[in-house]
Amino acid sequence: MRVLLVEDDPLIGEAVRVGLHRLGITIDWVRDGDLGLQCARTEPFDAVVLDLGLPKRDGMQVLRDLRSGGHGLPILIVTARDALSERVAGLDAGADDYILKPFDIDELAARLRSAIRSRSGRADPVLRSGTLALHPDSKLVTQDGTVVSLSAREFALLELLMRRPGMPMSRAQLEERLLGWGEEVASNALEVNIHNLRRKLGAQSILNIRGVGYFVPRDEPACSL
Repeated sequence: MRVLLVEDDPLIGEAVRVGLHRLGITIDWVRDGDLGLQCARTEPFDAVVLDLGLPKRDGMQVLRDLRSGGHGLPILIVTARDALSERVAGLDAGADDYILKPFDIDELAARLRSAIRSRSGRADPVLRSGTLALHPDSKLVTQDGTVVSLSAREFALLELLMRRPGMPMSRAQLEERLLGWGEEVASNALEVNIHNLRRKLGAQSILNIRGVGYFVPRDEPACSL
């Protein structure tokens, strides 16, 4: 999961960045509303954590500009503005959630997962593909009920693919989603992680269309006549 944090307070921003990174979430952080709007419009984030009292452009205006432009990514407001009228205005303007400062980092992560799940139309918090089950909250992966040990990067890659079953993602798309600004990895890091996942989960757990990308198989929906 890659999240854009728009927060001008250095202490709060650093605490959120470190806390969410510890939970396996990639965070890119900007400190004013203009830059937040620009980045949300142009980069493939899974969600935005948005303060309201921002320099250059207020957070409410960032929210309205994104929604009026048709951007449907989950947006969570985090703010010290606790008046009922402001909470109502934020939700009516298109925010997926409205969280008051101070907040617990684990709760923020849970609300991010909930907002992303809601936007994708899924009710089940567990991601599934065949006998494979991935629990984003506990960072647990099981196959046929048996726990499979994965590294943090392997887990993040598998979670990204399982959020879009049956939809191939190119190497460039995967790296955009997995890596934050300034992160550098070896040129073959993605292939190494794919190889490791196939070794641990089976060759058919992650498929590849040459020249298109990688994907996990989509489960066929069960139906009855």
